[in-house]
Amino acid sequence: MYEAVIVDTVRTPIGRRNGALKDVHPVDLLGHVLRSIVERNQLPPEAVDDVIAGCLTQIGDQAVNIARNAWLAAGLPESVPGCTIDRQCGSSLQALHFAAQGVMSGAYEIAIACGVEAMSRVPMMSSIGVYGTPMTESLEARYHMRQYNRSFFDQALGAELLAKEWGFSREDLDQFGLRSHQLAAKARGEGKFRREIVPVPLALAKRSGWFEQDEGIRTDTSLEKMLSLKPAFPDLELITAGNASQISDGASAALVMRRETAEKLALRPRARFVAFSVVGVNPVTMLTGPIPATQKVLQNAGLKVEDIDLFEVNEAFAPVVLGWQKEIGAPWDRVNVHGGAIALGHPLGATGTRIAATLLNALEDRGGRFGLIAICEGAGMANATVIERIEA
Repeated sequence: MYEAVIVDTVRTPIGRRNGALKDVHPVDLLGHVLRSIVERNQLPPEAVDDVIAGCLTQIGDQAVNIARNAWLAAGLPESVPGCTIDRQCGSSLQALHFAAQGVMSGAYEIAIACGVEAMSRVPMMSSIGVYGTPMTESLEARYHMRQYNRSFFDQALGAELLAKEWGFSREDLDQFGLRSHQLAAKARGEGKFRREIVPVPLALAKRSGWFEQDEGIRTDTSLEKMLSLKPAFPDLELITAGNASQISDGASAALVMRRETAEKLALRPRARFVAFSVVGVNPVTMLTGPIPATQKVLQNAGLKVEDIDLFEVNEAFAPVVLGWQKEIGAPWDRVNVHGGAIALGHPLGATGTRIAATLLNALEDRGGRFGLIAICEGAGMANATVIERIEA
């Protein structure tokens, strides 16, 4: 079996809904990060064996295999194929799994895992019912639904149920949201995102200038402001815009290859893959998945919680990370140290490889060895990954 390594990771700055990236086509957005990762590593693009992209709402601008379309739109060789996958919020993390596993098996020498979501242009859930099967008639909707008296279930309901089950108050949730903004603002101010971000030329949206920094970080927020927000849904009490992830636009990518191939190309391996996991959980509460995914990936890696230097747990909603920490016991000073999706945003299909970029740079900045990523997913799933930083 070959050793798979990460050579580089890049991402766009994340745009707020209807913000700086609202007029950038997702094909161009993903194409930009693909071309950027190829060019900054001086990689012969024809050497890439496959491009694997995560994208959830594969309709409209994001339809018909956006991985392939983005690669071609970026002017890259037509000899390189691409495929697009949907494992909900963990889609590009799953793309990273598939890229690494393909390299480890010998099927690939070089692969790019990536993801994109332009939520301003292609709204979340807009693909439901397109072909005449509304969500309320699907198997997912029939499963465990009657007990909750809802026409369909969603992650906000799952977050509310879990917050109450674990006993988290509205203030607990908002304190966590504030923490995300404060850590992200600090990281941005100290230049911690500089290596992972590739600015987006706004010429892609027929405007002048460049989009260079994450747009969702609020430096002027406070606990009092967060507590004043009304619930985001009329039938919920605890979940607000302040303790839930932001609807966002963005793209990200990771360059994965055999270690000996990287060395042959004079590219420095920055991390190696240690273990992977995927799990399924109750599709109504759905957000507990990072807990068993973490437990399983640690078991697969032969590691314990105390062996992990940094954790990244996607901040879909505050109760996800709060509940995960309560069950796993990871020290808070090792969790989402540069903030998370509540502050940075959650461009669904791009989040997995965005988190990989942030984690890898944080490990290098702090001299850490092992990093763990866990992401909850719609319909009751989660995936997790352990990487090990390779010292220069």
